[in-house]
Amino acid sequence: QVQLEESGGGLVEAGGPLRLSCAASGQTDKDFSMGWFRQAPGKEREFVAGFRWSDLTTYMADSVKGRFTISRYNAKNKVRLQMNSLKPEDTGVYFCAATVRRILSYRHYYADAYAYWGQGTLVTVSS
Repeated sequence: QVQLEESGGGLVEAGGPLRLSCAASGQTDKDFSMGWFRQAPGKEREFVAGFRWSDLTTYMADSVKGRFTISRYNAKNKVRLQMNSLKPEDTGVYFCAATVRRILSYRHYYADAYAYWGQGTLVTVSS
């Protein structure tokens, strides 16, 4: 079992930055991958960013490339999503996700590749 704890959501003006963090505890190992997804009101959940622990590979959605970065920080099993130049369309509930099974690179973009999910944190970008 893996437990995920997200933090850092809030209200920000368009163009501003915001940082989300996710800490994982429990059964994690070398095949561990983490991801961020978001869901806007009335829309489906969509991939934002992913991170593979074994080789530090990152995966980014086209909509956030050049604005968002995902990285590990401080200790093992913690990732940070740095969001810059935020837009109103970035508004939504952001979910941290994790898998302890090794997955192929393309699978990092799919929600069903992740077995564990956090509760979500709300990000609101005002125009």
